[in-house]
Amino acid sequence: MVFDRVSVPVAVCDVYGAVQVADPAMAAEFGTTPGRLRGRDVLELFRPQEATQVERIAEALRLRHRSRYQVSVRWRAPDGTQRYGELTADPVSDTVEDTPALLVMLRVLAEREAHEQRRPPQVAPIEARILALLASGTTTAQAARETDLTVDGVNYHLRRLSSRWNAANRTELVARAYALGVLAPGMWPPTPASWDGAE
Repeated sequence: MVFDRVSVPVAVCDVYGAVQVADPAMAAEFGTTPGRLRGRDVLELFRPQEATQVERIAEALRLRHRSRYQVSVRWRAPDGTQRYGELTADPVSDTVEDTPALLVMLRVLAEREAHEQRRPPQVAPIEARILALLASGTTTAQAARETDLTVDGVNYHLRRLSSRWNAANRTELVARAYALGVLAPGMWPPTPASWDGAE
């Protein structure tokens, strides 16, 4: 009954992502009823924008971390249009020892927000150059020499990118640079992509 009064798309999933209960707003995103979503895998309903987000959440849940997790997703509406949004998953259970369920809420993005999300990320040319150097295996000191920065200057840009992209380490930072189109795929040595990413 509580779910029927919530206007935001909400579902409760088991720890593996199978929908146990969904509200009418969530079901409406797929042109169906709440009962027909029961048992469906939430990752079959929604496609993550970045697979690494899901892997990190799965690992955190295995380690019984109780944080709130967000995943950028897209899905097909009943009329066939592509929709975009943010899924927020909160682990919930009666006690800390219990295996948690996931309270999943969907924030549907307006078309303008969705367009912004699909655009290549805005990075300064120096940041793209540093990422290309890291991808080729250079050290921070070597990257500093190549870019005429200090080691602290290189680290500043890396911290800034890591914070913006929520990257846990430099390996993930380079992987995201490729996934987001900042670095050109299939090129050696690694080079920034040709789009204009200047801020």
